Amino acid sequence: MRYFLILLLCFSVAIVNAQDSTNVKTPTRVTGTIISTTTNKPLTEVNIVNINQVIGTSTNDEGVFEIRAKTNDTLHLSYLGYKSIKVRVTNDWLKFGNTEINMTELALALEEVTVKQLKLTGYLEVDMKMIPVTSNNRYRISGLSGIGYEGGKSNIATKVLGAIFNPADFLYSMFGKKPNEMRKLRKMKEDDEIRNQLAKRFDREMLMVLLQVNKFDLDEIVNQCNYSRDFINTANDLQMLDAISECYEEYKIISRNKDKKRSKKK
Repeated sequence: MRYFLILLLCFSVAIVNAQDSTNVKTPTRVTGTIISTTTNKPLTEVNIVNINQVIGTSTNDEGVFEIRAKTNDTLHLSYLGYKSIKVRVTNDWLKFGNTEINMTELALALEEVTVKQLKLTGYLEVDMKMIPVTSNNRYRISGLSGIGYEGGKSNIATKVLGAIFNPADFLYSMFGKKPNEMRKLRKMKEDDEIRNQLAKRFDREMLMVLLQVNKFDLDEIVNQCNYSRDFINTANDLQMLDAISECYEEYKIISRNKDKKRSKKK
């Protein structure tokens, strides 16, 4: 009887331990330290974005970051002058904590730039005509929320009519079949850390990674939304994000109105 009670007690302890192990929650955040392979020192202000959850953060003065993540999430790491990398979150990383990640410096070759000097005559009326002037106007469309559409100097009427009758067919063809990417677009706008990162960038890299498009398609999307080439060439990544988001939301309004008109005709 004594042996039976001992076995029963051991069996009960084993069950309790098993239950405790199953109740242990998997960590939902990962931490890491980013080191430069050139200097072997921590890198500060490295941009980190969880592509799957569309949340962002950056490294502190010690090169350390912490971000919400789960197993198999992909983190995109980028830093000016360094090669961007993607890192997969593993069970071991979640379990054992801080992981050291190395980033490699890029070798950049400067291109030769030719500066064309204006030859002024001294006559104001003549010289004013020699100075390039960029004129970009934006037009509001009645019934649409948002700021409006931007038109260049040429063929303004065509741009406005195009915005009404065919505002973003290219945009719809790009994202109409990619609802996940559009959800990411909305999440990007809601995440303050990502917005702060995009406001300081002009390389479009983070937008391309999160939206799964190349640079040509990204520029063409904004172009088809009737934003000028000047805007595309000078806008930061946050302005590009807002432009795409506005255009898509306006397109949905127009598309919805068209569907209502078709249903009424039927």
